[in-house]
Amino acid sequence: MIFRFAECPADCLARATMDSKEFRRRGTEMVEYICNYLETLEQRRVTPCVEPGYLRHQLPDEAPEEPEPWEKIMQDVEDKIMPGVTHWQHPRFHAYFPSGNSFPSILGDMLSDGIGCIGFSWAASPACTELETIVLDWLGKAIGLPDSFLALKPGSRGGGVIQTSASECVLVTMLAARAQAIKYLKQQHPFVEEGHLLSKLMAYCSKEAHSCVEKAAMISFVKLRILEPDEKCCLRADTLIKAMEEDEQQGLIPFFVSTTLGTTGSCAFDDLAEIGEALQRFPSVWLHVDAAYAGNAFICPELKYLLKGIQYADSFNTNPNKWLLTNFDCSTLWVRDRIRLTSALVVDPLYLQHGYTDSAIDYRHWGVPLSRRFRSLKLWFVLRSYGISGLQAYIRHHIDLAKRFEALVLKDNRFEVCNDVRLGLVCFRLKGTDRINEKLLSSINASGKLHMVPASVNDTYVIRFCAVAQNAKVEDIDYAWDVITDFASEILEKEQADEVSEIVDRRKTHTLAQKRSFFVRMVSDPKIYNPAINKAQTPHRMSTELTSPGHDGTVVTVQSPKFRHLDTMMRLSASRRNSATGGSSPSPEGENGITLLKSPKKSPILMRKRGSSPNPPAAGTNNGSTK
Repeated sequence: MIFRFAECPADCLARATMDSKEFRRRGTEMVEYICNYLETLEQRRVTPCVEPGYLRHQLPDEAPEEPEPWEKIMQDVEDKIMPGVTHWQHPRFHAYFPSGNSFPSILGDMLSDGIGCIGFSWAASPACTELETIVLDWLGKAIGLPDSFLALKPGSRGGGVIQTSASECVLVTMLAARAQAIKYLKQQHPFVEEGHLLSKLMAYCSKEAHSCVEKAAMISFVKLRILEPDEKCCLRADTLIKAMEEDEQQGLIPFFVSTTLGTTGSCAFDDLAEIGEALQRFPSVWLHVDAAYAGNAFICPELKYLLKGIQYADSFNTNPNKWLLTNFDCSTLWVRDRIRLTSALVVDPLYLQHGYTDSAIDYRHWGVPLSRRFRSLKLWFVLRSYGISGLQAYIRHHIDLAKRFEALVLKDNRFEVCNDVRLGLVCFRLKGTDRINEKLLSSINASGKLHMVPASVNDTYVIRFCAVAQNAKVEDIDYAWDVITDFASEILEKEQADEVSEIVDRRKTHTLAQKRSFFVRMVSDPKIYNPAINKAQTPHRMSTELTSPGHDGTVVTVQSPKFRHLDTMMRLSASRRNSATGGSSPSPEGENGITLLKSPKKSPILMRKRGSSPNPPAAGTNNGSTK
């Protein structure tokens, strides 16, 4: 009997393990691959030309049993993965908002991945916690947040934290506001169940707010009232206060308001100062400010006016992974009172406790997940590599590019700008219907030459154009406008041709209907299609005149009823012959003494000669033959 022994697990692992020597080589190759990818990105199609399920047919149904060569893996990356990638760093990508990226940020993430710590508490990794606190204070000061939002300011109860996304920022602040409201109501109504109190809570946001507010309300099991902004997509205080007062009259309890500085659709700004001042009448309501995109721009002194009213806010978030050259994920959140935030999220089992709980920050209490990456490293790398001045220059450059694009749109009278261009986003459209703008955007995106997305501004379909690429140039803006105008001209020409064709088709249809109607009448009335009958018997219009000698010997003419399809008159005159015999002689002019005469309108006139009737009718009477 032959026994076959399985391969030793250690030997199998050794064959599959990448040691530090090979990692150096493969790491160098990966850095080279990333550099080549970013440097040659313009040569690739900005969006993939694939259909759902394309990758499933190219990869095996099961994971490989045996280790595969690294070269084969990287070859599949280029052959199978890259064809399905949407290249967000592409100079022709103008959708959504910038997806931050830079070499310092990539290196920071590499180091974070290399360290591989899980910094849920200070004890789990002191540097991970403390660097995050320091970096968030740096950025908060640069943005212009009040000192009460900074963790290291003497006497401050606030502080900042890095979350996964702006959606998570909105969710955790809503959860904190909910916990605060329930606690307050429980003090007033100690015998009412929390579930009943929860059903009374009402949150508010603008129709232009990000959809994450609605999702947060769903997760939090609270009601959300979505309010109409003004014509500039700005939520005003009077609209908010009116809604809150109406809800209070209905027994509901306002507890949370989410305002937006730089909406996703059109980069509009809610009136934060006006809203914040009005909410002083509602001290228990939590005011959150979502500035995921625009908040990064507030590091520029000339743009800090957009932050007016921040002193009224309870929390504020922005995304450095959008416009501060930091790659995803890195969404920063600041709160005025961290105790109000953490009290809603504290779960403190023994195995997570440590001896410095009272003197150190544990970020596991600041969000939903327990595990946390060392994300502050990449933000720290970016802030130090570029400096605030370098980041300011980067943001100003993007704004200048957006202003250039806006100027190009305004020069073409076929287009219109649909938003107030303050930062890097331009909303525009062809003057005309929503349908033609949908067709324009669909055609451009299908071509792969550019990528943009639509939005609804004042219930009107618009196209969003955003400067997003890190190294975007004026030439990229000019190229994009050339592509847009070329497609617009083509579509407008086709639309005009379609309109002409539609008019011709309508005329053909109308003519065919006339022909069918004529055919029906023709079958039912032979006079319509027989000219001989028409000419001889059925003139177009006929009236009759009955004539008779008057008392003074003159002839009296009486108009008789008109006949349909006839344009003739019958004249009956007294006979010049002796009518005593009671008969009439045949007239040589026509049978029964009727003569066909031409009327001034070239219609036949039927006239009975005088004396042809044995008993001429008296004046004012009708001959029965004319009825």
